[in-house]
Amino acid sequence: MTPPTELYACLYAREFPAQAMLRLRSGQRSEPCAVLDGDPPQQTVCSLNARARALGAQAGMTRVEVETWPQILLLARARNEEAAAKMALLECAGAFSPRVEDRSTDTELICALDIAGTGKLFGAPDRLAARLLDRTCALGINAVIAVSRNLHASVCLAKSQSLKSRVHVIPNGEEARTLESLPLSVLELSENHAQTLSLWGIHNLGMLAALPEQELIARIGQVGKHLRLLARGELPHFFQPIEPPLALEEHMELDSPIELLDSLLFVTDVMLQQLILRVTARMLALAAVTITLSLDGGGSHSRTVRPALPSCDRRLWLKLLHLDLAAHPPQAAILSVRLAAEPGSTGKVQLGLFSPQIPESGPLDVTLARIAKIVGEENVGRAVLCDTHQPEGFRIERFVIPKDVPRRLPTSHVHAVLRTIRPPENVHVVLCAHRPKRIRFRQHIYMVIRAYGPWMVRGEWWSRQRWRQQQWDLWLRSDNDSTLFCRLIRDLILDRWQMAGLYD
Repeated sequence: MTPPTELYACLYAREFPAQAMLRLRSGQRSEPCAVLDGDPPQQTVCSLNARARALGAQAGMTRVEVETWPQILLLARARNEEAAAKMALLECAGAFSPRVEDRSTDTELICALDIAGTGKLFGAPDRLAARLLDRTCALGINAVIAVSRNLHASVCLAKSQSLKSRVHVIPNGEEARTLESLPLSVLELSENHAQTLSLWGIHNLGMLAALPEQELIARIGQVGKHLRLLARGELPHFFQPIEPPLALEEHMELDSPIELLDSLLFVTDVMLQQLILRVTARMLALAAVTITLSLDGGGSHSRTVRPALPSCDRRLWLKLLHLDLAAHPPQAAILSVRLAAEPGSTGKVQLGLFSPQIPESGPLDVTLARIAKIVGEENVGRAVLCDTHQPEGFRIERFVIPKDVPRRLPTSHVHAVLRTIRPPENVHVVLCAHRPKRIRFRQHIYMVIRAYGPWMVRGEWWSRQRWRQQQWDLWLRSDNDSTLFCRLIRDLILDRWQMAGLYD
């Protein structure tokens, strides 16, 4: 069995710091923008978009120089935003190939993919490149993709192309002819080598590839052989793949501190859209979202929202975050926002032909969040019995939908239903031979027809919450000949009779 022929795709995004900053700022993409790096007042331009470059701004300018163009938007470099954008692109590339290599520089993103043998999954190389480009554009990054049998040839070709033509495929054996017209700047030459080749009159890769190998090595050493093989598209490469994890995180540094919740939700909406786009590409959904706010003064505020079922409904997540932050607002102005999500599998329900439609869980999550805002989170959820015999021995837990619901078999037995009275109502009891004989309850006098009990309930003698009670089940009849079935309790510690519940 012969090994598959080498085939590589290069994803190249120039001016990556500027693109990463504008990725979550959709309203500022049409403006000229420059990103400043360094500490004030020694800040310099490290990246800028095409509109700022068209005005005459260049990388390396100081802040004072670039401020001569008042229409250029100046942004401080945010490494966290660049790291989040880079992780999203590497994750996107990992969906097309299990072998991905990161060759990025400080201001350029270069991602190499080994796409040999992926034809049956994604089709021809140009079709794979087009799908990868569409996914990249959906993430808010403008990039160029080049495909070649030689990795270095694809990198050089991608660096030289403009955004007008974004997909390029070098035919097999045409690497040298395709690269011959490219400038030497795609090779990342050192200053000395660039000056030497310029003095020799070498201006493109074709002229460099035409130099004799031995004479070139004699003059500039083994670097000459390396550069000549690069120019001919023949330099071999030892692929070093990485494993990009599924890190669903988005980070955004705010241009100015904000205090209004509506302004925060406007920023969060764009970040949620990116998270949902990334998770749906893997056929998953968002199970939980944690929002972390960096506050003015050095503090932070973190909240986690977890609905009953994973969902990709952006409006639902935005509403849940809104209600949670309204109930737990930050205590200072917000400087930056970070969203971290947990993936989860999408819910699948197969109904019968005549089964009724099941209501969606999203409106229930919103309703519970609104109730929790009014009565408190500790009072919203489902009742869970505690491991105790204490009356009212239950606690409130967060409402979740269990994965495996036990199937209850139908039964023909009829059980009495006890409607508990909360809080229990005090009653007056007349005893006869230590048993209830007559009861005064809600302005009526009841005679005991039949009494069952007593049953003793006691526990926790070691704590202050100890209890000791008698329980009676009674059949009562009033003076107007009406009957009542009830549960009566007697607190032996406080010597108090109370009506605990009524039987239907």
